[in-house]
Amino acid sequence: MLAAKELIELNNQKREKLTEENEKYYSDILLYLRLQLTLSEQQTEEILMEILEHLLEGQGEGKTAMMIFGSDPKAYADELIEQLPPESKRSVAGFISLMALNLFGIFLAIRGAGLLITSFFKEVENDVFIGSAAILAVILLLTTMAELKMFFSIIKRSLFQEKDSAGKMALIGGLGAAAISLPFFLALFFLPDLGPSFPFSWWASLIAGLIMIGLYKLISRKRF
Repeated sequence: MLAAKELIELNNQKREKLTEENEKYYSDILLYLRLQLTLSEQQTEEILMEILEHLLEGQGEGKTAMMIFGSDPKAYADELIEQLPPESKRSVAGFISLMALNLFGIFLAIRGAGLLITSFFKEVENDVFIGSAAILAVILLLTTMAELKMFFSIIKRSLFQEKDSAGKMALIGGLGAAAISLPFFLALFFLPDLGPSFPFSWWASLIAGLIMIGLYKLISRKRF
């Protein structure tokens, strides 16, 4: 049995054989299913491959995706979702941990680079207060998860539509992301120093961030 990553690679290769019309129909279903993060990734990729092979076979007989799967791809995709088992709690926790690793890595790298650049113009404060840092970390994680959920919701709404609404969706996404990020930036600039502190220089922050980003890429390459 092929692993989910191998199925994804095989899917990418076989999908190139689809006609433009069938590719649009199938890609909407593919994205819609893959954005259901609570579903088993392995089972999702297996059923996507079954659909693709069935579609390629029908295409060879002169049929379109609409003739094979019906005129309502969203309804068809919803039926598939009802049949798919949920992802295990262990896999979901691993996915969230991996996203947090990348997120905090990016934050620390930006902090380090920001402190380095600022140090050329004025004296910078390197101390990190544990209480404030913990609150900021929680807010950053929650806002990022909220933004991901919002973007997934926008993408789902944009699927299965003939009319090109990319510009409208991008505008909604940008405004939504700005609104969701507002609490984090307010806390970043106005949260008082809380708890004990320790020095955390720009270079230590930058190196720690780059190491975390590297670990994220290494793990995600094996995982996905």
